[in-house]
Amino acid sequence: MLLYLFFLLSLFLTFIDNGSAGITSAFIRTQFPSVDIPLENEVLSVPNGYNAPQQVHITQGDYDGEAVIISWVTADEPGSSEVRYGLSEGKYDVTVEGTLNNYTFYKYESGYIHQCLITGLQYDTKYYYEIGKGDSARKFWFETPPKVDPDASYKFGIIGDLGQTYNSLSTLQHYMASGAKSVLFVGDLSYADRYQYNDVGVRWDTFGRLVEQSTAYQPWIWSAGNHEIEYFPSMGEEVPFRSFLSRYPTPYRASKSSNPLWYAIRRASAHIIVLSSYSPFVLLRRSIIFCLLIVFLIANYLFLYCRTMSTWKEESFPVIIWLIHLELAIFLQLPYQFVFLTSEVLGLFQVKYTPQWHWLKQEFKKVNREKTPWLIVLMHVPIYNSNAAHFMEGESMRSAYERWFVKYKVDVIFAGHVHAYERSYRISNIHYNVSGGDAYPVPDKAAPIYITVGDGGNSEGLASRFRDPQPEYSAFREASYGHSTLDIKNRTHAIYHWNRNDDGNNITTDSFTLHNQYWGSGLRRRKLNKNHLYSVISKRPFTARF
Repeated sequence: MLLYLFFLLSLFLTFIDNGSAGITSAFIRTQFPSVDIPLENEVLSVPNGYNAPQQVHITQGDYDGEAVIISWVTADEPGSSEVRYGLSEGKYDVTVEGTLNNYTFYKYESGYIHQCLITGLQYDTKYYYEIGKGDSARKFWFETPPKVDPDASYKFGIIGDLGQTYNSLSTLQHYMASGAKSVLFVGDLSYADRYQYNDVGVRWDTFGRLVEQSTAYQPWIWSAGNHEIEYFPSMGEEVPFRSFLSRYPTPYRASKSSNPLWYAIRRASAHIIVLSSYSPFVLLRRSIIFCLLIVFLIANYLFLYCRTMSTWKEESFPVIIWLIHLELAIFLQLPYQFVFLTSEVLGLFQVKYTPQWHWLKQEFKKVNREKTPWLIVLMHVPIYNSNAAHFMEGESMRSAYERWFVKYKVDVIFAGHVHAYERSYRISNIHYNVSGGDAYPVPDKAAPIYITVGDGGNSEGLASRFRDPQPEYSAFREASYGHSTLDIKNRTHAIYHWNRNDDGNNITTDSFTLHNQYWGSGLRRRKLNKNHLYSVISKRPFTARF
């Protein structure tokens, strides 16, 4: 009997390893409509006091976790940009002066945005800080991470596509009860771009006040999504990411990045790489323009030739006129987002050789799995997605970067964009070329697990149309709101949970033990001597079999 049960268990595990046991959840969300919280709701209220600091949020300020950037807004006047902090509540031994800026969007004028970099912090320490002056001063605290170490335990939360609905509030409150220390945010913050004119800026303000209950106390590691682009030519707004970049700083210079939209940090035992799903389009403006210009000049020649030789065909008219229209757009220097859209239509999109590509190539070389065993990548657009929404939108980035993800054995890649949850098996699609090879994803033990968590609670609603049948690379998928946690225990194991907001309750729906790609191999496990293993396990509440 035991032998029979063992056989069944082995067969079941074989199915899992081969990626043929994918699950599509039948759960249907019933509570909380996808509408933004009204402006008068108390969770969006302005704090008491004249010119009181609001929308407070912090993020990591350097490469290794010894610094933070504290940001806030004052609405009435500039006020003070000082941060006073110390090791005891109410006793602030150090004062640091920050910077001040503001911006306009259409006719909206932002408040005064303060950003203060605090360096030289001690690891694994709780700090108390105060901002503002007099009766309007506000007090908060934050904790620094453990020193970068291969066996440093740390718990991350993962949230994406949050917005500011009642579902968003439910996700935020459930996350705050999880015990996680920092959020890895995979893009699409406020969804303010669903509004027009001055309301765009207003909804950035309300989002900042909504999330302050968490962001003022622990760092959120930000990445940008499509809802941060905010391209509104009808409103005279043609500079991408203006609101996001003005409000949410990142420590990009610490990782030698040339742009705040892509960067890397090390935190505890994790090396985290943040990529931008949209930046390469902008950065390739000149090369795309050159290619398009050649095409359009040829189209003009054909247009004139056909008219002269009386060989004009009526069905050719829309295509050639469209090409001429694009040529005029380039000559008139229309915004580069217009070129981005047309380049995608024409199939000219390419991310290789861009600044982000060069930077990522060097950043992977800097990863030291002996110090930071856990290699995590954040992006907005998922590379592997079996939902009808945004299907295959990540193909260009996949073709440029996937070989690196496999080569450097990335542990897990988190993305958003699709308003549902999905987890993949370890698969890759790197063997195909024009002359041969597999033209579809195959199991690959060196590949990362891809997880889509674009289910934070946004006002656009859930993406409930999954492709049928479920692809072999898809392990679990469900159209529900929620958040994830990644609880790193040591250099070899981490515990992952996806937590569904089940009618207002926090329900763990998908969970598994994540084995580290570098230290999880049998060869390196054997290199860990027994005494070291014993010391590591004895200091951790988690125990695992090696």
